[in-house]
Amino acid sequence: MLLLFVISCSTKNNQNTDKNNALVKQYFKHFNNHDWNKMAEMYSTTAEFKDPSLGQGIIKQTRKQIIQKYSELHEIFPDIVDEIIEIYPSGKSNVIVEFVSKGTAPDGSQFELPICTIFTIENGLITKDFSYFDNFEE
Repeated sequence: MLLLFVISCSTKNNQNTDKNNALVKQYFKHFNNHDWNKMAEMYSTTAEFKDPSLGQGIIKQTRKQIIQKYSELHEIFPDIVDEIIEIYPSGKSNVIVEFVSKGTAPDGSQFELPICTIFTIENGLITKDFSYFDNFEE
């Protein structure tokens, strides 16, 4: 009986992991297509963000604010794309993504920024988006 319970739990965790990984991959497709509306719909109504570009601590943002943030980023870097390096499932509700964000500024200079983001996914929606990257300006 115990073996069946362990197998059942393992199967549920694998299904959750597969769903979360698929959601994250879809998220990056929307990002790379610059479809900020579809990307924002992947978040809960109000999500928590930890992002050096937003300041210190945890910031809550609505879907409308998410669309505005990425629309403004797109204006500065019209060819911005994220290239996933690796996806690391973590527990039943977290996915860690290592990726490189690339783009070209209006002056023609290009950037490549390594980023690590921890997504928390609950009920098929992103509730937390904690990103870590070097935000120091030279």
